[in-house]
Amino acid sequence: MTNTTYRDLFAGIPVADYAAALEWYQRLLGAAPAFFPNEIEAVWQLAEHRFVYIVQQPEHAGHARLTVFVDDLDALVAQAADRGLDPVTRETYANDVRKITYRDPDGNEIGFGGAAL
Repeated sequence: MTNTTYRDLFAGIPVADYAAALEWYQRLLGAAPAFFPNEIEAVWQLAEHRFVYIVQQPEHAGHARLTVFVDDLDALVAQAADRGLDPVTRETYANDVRKITYRDPDGNEIGFGGAAL
């Protein structure tokens, strides 16, 4: 790797059914999108300079995998459960890092990581 500093993130998730995905990601992330660049994209700002977006691209749907580390993993999981979403896997690694994974209707895997309690 070079000495380049990576400051920003704009991660895309291709989906087949934009309307269904929009509803699902609003439930997962607990908020409406920050903005809509066009009629087939929705963007959420997770933190300063860190964005995730869905885009209607049926030919690529179901192949995304991303993990976002959060300060309070338990709160995130509880809030998602309150909105009707349960993780498909829960893992704890040897270094006590935990990962909780959700799958959207297309099969894209959205993971959240955090330290063990």
